[in-house]
Amino acid sequence: MDWLHQIVSEETLYYFETFIQDWGMTISIGILLLELIVIAFKKQFTMRLLGDAFANFGTLALFFAIGYILVGAAYVAGFYWVYLNFSITQLPINGWVIMACVLLADIAYYWEHRFMHRCGIGWATHTVHHSSPYFNISVAYRFGPLDGIMPFFFHLPLAFLGFNPIVIVFAEGFVQLYQTLLHTEVVKKLPKPIEWIFNTPSHHRVHHGSNPEYIDKNYAGIFIIWDKLFGTFAQEENKVIYGITTPVNTVNPIKVFFIGLVRLAKQVSKTQGFINKVGVIVMPPGWSPKKAG
Repeated sequence: MDWLHQIVSEETLYYFETFIQDWGMTISIGILLLELIVIAFKKQFTMRLLGDAFANFGTLALFFAIGYILVGAAYVAGFYWVYLNFSITQLPINGWVIMACVLLADIAYYWEHRFMHRCGIGWATHTVHHSSPYFNISVAYRFGPLDGIMPFFFHLPLAFLGFNPIVIVFAEGFVQLYQTLLHTEVVKKLPKPIEWIFNTPSHHRVHHGSNPEYIDKNYAGIFIIWDKLFGTFAQEENKVIYGITTPVNTVNPIKVFFIGLVRLAKQVSKTQGFINKVGVIVMPPGWSPKKAG
């Protein structure tokens, strides 16, 4: 276990982070092709499904087009600012620290993900990801306009604790890659010890369900134990109905990309009173002054 104590340079860790992301996309495309073959073999392939997959990657393109690179630079710069000026210590970069950061990043992801579902503005951007009526790995790349900003606030405390920003970005990327690979129906249920500890395709299918018993369940990134600890776990039992309760009914990537913000803006515009308008933005989805009591 001595290798866990060996110091890793920022350059090396950055190389592995980009390597993981690059190969993650390659692996995802391979899995998507496999999924489409399986779907075609079952005679369930439709042009609507193919259009939805293209819409998913279309939202990814829009996500990058609206300034992801600039946002990413500011994102990392914010981590460095806190790390260099306010961190309580500056931890070395070694195997133990990297594993600890991945674990904490996974906890941060759970709470970030839960926030995205339980806050109006969070759901307005995250609803894009959930709006597909299908479930395959292309859905993992279905992004909303603000999806690159929200994680910053939940992972910033890691910089305060003394984790190097490169380690934080690596940990976030690792959790995100794990999440990406969960978006499939090809893998059914895994052995019980794995299903009990880890997030799996089965658990994540539940998360994408619009069934009443599945809504706002299974927020986990890597470890499903967070949902079990915080009371948001549900087992996959009934057939999952994918999508959102108010369907999008389009494969136009531009409409899909902005649908959540457009719906939120309409709700805000028709809500009377400044405080109530703020409530629509910050309270859980579906909140209204009439329901406040």
